[in-house]
Amino acid sequence: MTLSPPQDGLPTRQRYMAIVTIALGLTMAVLDGAIANVALPTISRELNASPAQSIWIVNAYQIAIIVSLLSLSFLGDMLGYRRVYQAGLALFIATSLFCAFSTTLTMLTFARVLQGLGGAALMSVNTALIRIIYPQRYLGRGMAINSLVVAVSTAAGPTVAAAILSVASWKWLFLINVPLGAISLWLALRTLPDNPQKATSQKFDVPSAIMNALFFGLIISALSGFAQGQNHLLVLSEVVALLVIGWFFIRRQLNMAVPLLPVDLLRIPIFSLSMGTSVCSFCAQMLAMVSLPFFLQNVLQRNEVATGLLLTPWPLATMVFAPIAGRLIERVHAGLLGGIGLAMFALGLFLLAWLPVNPDDGDIIWRMMLCGAGFGLFQSPNNHTIVTSAPRNRSGGASGMLGTARLLGQSMGAALVALMFNLFDERGTHVSLLLAGSFAAVAALVSVSRMTQTRA
Repeated sequence: MTLSPPQDGLPTRQRYMAIVTIALGLTMAVLDGAIANVALPTISRELNASPAQSIWIVNAYQIAIIVSLLSLSFLGDMLGYRRVYQAGLALFIATSLFCAFSTTLTMLTFARVLQGLGGAALMSVNTALIRIIYPQRYLGRGMAINSLVVAVSTAAGPTVAAAILSVASWKWLFLINVPLGAISLWLALRTLPDNPQKATSQKFDVPSAIMNALFFGLIISALSGFAQGQNHLLVLSEVVALLVIGWFFIRRQLNMAVPLLPVDLLRIPIFSLSMGTSVCSFCAQMLAMVSLPFFLQNVLQRNEVATGLLLTPWPLATMVFAPIAGRLIERVHAGLLGGIGLAMFALGLFLLAWLPVNPDDGDIIWRMMLCGAGFGLFQSPNNHTIVTSAPRNRSGGASGMLGTARLLGQSMGAALVALMFNLFDERGTHVSLLLAGSFAAVAALVSVSRMTQTRA
């Protein structure tokens, strides 16, 4: 059954059901990027793997997503966002079962690669679908829901994992996706609309897809290797390969009418500025999210339970402010709104770095809330601008770039935390927070500069 959307969005009831399936799918895909972290010691023991080897359970998923995201968004423009999303959801459910019943580390790592491909399909077209689902005048509200799901899922991963592990084995971290995924797939088959127009004239370029995978895979590998102090010759060889492949890849894309890496969209000033803002902001967020637990436990001497509770105000504040931002975007320029949010985010991060020597919980909580409120105020307008500044038939490319910016920013942030720990030892957490604040401040300046551009 193919549902064709009306000229401007879906009817209200169908719209609500469609956004539920997107929210469920995106929640699972984002959560599974971090939910296994908490269980790595247990999984490594049960599967007779070393702690270092078990890291591949996390890395395999993230790498699979980032190397396939743009290829799948390109297919969405060609074949339909609805079809790519439904296929990704089905694959994600099946591979979650595969993960749960894996008996060796190799088997689980392979299952996580396949699960990452399913997650990439969900992430690659979700915002393109929202652009079809919502009437233009309410699109900001749809983007706010999307931003809220991503922000809260990213921040809540360890908490959700701890809750599941308190009552069940690590296998349920993956099995929980099966009933949730089945509900989402049932809704997706009945409510998601088809593209109003498809780029049927364009062809999928296999060499571009291979170069894209190598290009982004090498970026993540080189960043992680450098940050973790791997052999310098190996890291240097990865950088050289990255530059060579990147040169041929970009050159090929510039000569294509509809490129896989949408360099044509990057020629739109407000699009490229919004992408830069997104990368910097997610880098700042990940710098904070990875370093804060160490800061709270090792520096401020809070226990694990207290750490989880003290981190909770961040996603709660985001939950409050993301919908507010979704409504404000209808009246306030996204550059100004994003700049204000990022300035609040930067201030919160600097204030966390400059906490008193013996702060009470209240000192920490209001700073966490300031960070979460600022991030929630920024993300919805920024995503709205990225998606709407692209032509409608290139919404898949814009959606893929949005996801790529987020993952690149998060990968950079995680790598920088490792680097700060290696360079500054016990001061690494403090320096990471200062660096996070600096990235957020730069993002705020870039966001405000968009006010000179035509509003999308």
